[in-house]
Amino acid sequence: MSDLQLSLLAIGAVVVGAVYCYNWVQERGLRRRMQQAFGAHDDVLLRGGAEPALNDGRLEPQLAPQQPGPAEDGRRAAAAEGPSDDGPDAVLDYVAHVVAGARIPDAILGELAGKIGACGKPARIAGRDPRSGNWQDVVRGQGGRYDALRVSLQIVNRAGAVRAAQLAIFWVAVRPSAGRIPAEAECPDTRTALKSARDLDAFCADVDVAVGLNIIAPAGAAFPGTKIRSVAEAAGFKLEPDGVFHFRNEQRQTLFTLDNHEPAPFLPESMKGLSTGGVTLLLDVPRVARGAEVLERMLEVARHLAAALGGGLVDDNRAALSEAGIARIKEQVRSIHAKMDLQGIPAGSARATRLFS
Repeated sequence: MSDLQLSLLAIGAVVVGAVYCYNWVQERGLRRRMQQAFGAHDDVLLRGGAEPALNDGRLEPQLAPQQPGPAEDGRRAAAAEGPSDDGPDAVLDYVAHVVAGARIPDAILGELAGKIGACGKPARIAGRDPRSGNWQDVVRGQGGRYDALRVSLQIVNRAGAVRAAQLAIFWVAVRPSAGRIPAEAECPDTRTALKSARDLDAFCADVDVAVGLNIIAPAGAAFPGTKIRSVAEAAGFKLEPDGVFHFRNEQRQTLFTLDNHEPAPFLPESMKGLSTGGVTLLLDVPRVARGAEVLERMLEVARHLAAALGGGLVDDNRAALSEAGIARIKEQVRSIHAKMDLQGIPAGSARATRLFS
């Protein structure tokens, strides 16, 4: 092989490596913003991407799927019932029932809580007070007051569907604990639960999207942290401990966030010395009700911030926003919310908030 061929191969390898690194950095940045803004777990599913919509040769803002895979029919009959106010959710939770002939010792409750906490999924223990018949979340140190338990494990969240090994850990935790009480324990069929989890996770993959808007400083310039904080707070944002500005409604629910377009988080103690080339507004579509209206509100706030900061409002491809592109995104958001309604998981509901966390 000639020196020229070797040189061309080396150059090609460098170019491919550079493209891979760039894509990795971009994905990492989006993953970090979603984790900080919406409390996602370490294994947040932010894989894949949507094909860009074209308008006069320009790329419009995208709604990128955060999980791959086709949507499948979920458990619509159970979903239609909705979650119980005082119990586990028939759609989201795998539930074991433990019935004792006497009060359950606090030591066993503590041991059980520790073991199910190792499953890697959100878990909950509710106990029944025999005097009132009411169910309540079990509180450590208040054992000896319950004669029955409902032990539940969430089967899907943004970290994915529950795995067989996780259900096995849960089962092994519940059965021996019931035997020590002693009590009868009933655990549902794990194969059915695993299939339900996979189906639900596939549906979530189809609707788990985010809308991002970027405000970019002019070439050679940067936004000072103090100015960002001033204009953000004037617009209604509040800087929170996660290093992100949150725009909340009257019920204290986050509608959208404002994050640093660069890796450094916004921390109160560092804002004076911080400067950045851009900021990003982010709307987590499945976690927000009335998405099209919230998107319109985010656009209004973004335009105001861009004017106050002296920056340009663009999408993730640094293309200027167009009215046609914005209209298409609103329609996509409405379509996603309609799918979630049909599945019995309304966007912004308690069930959706648990699923997309």
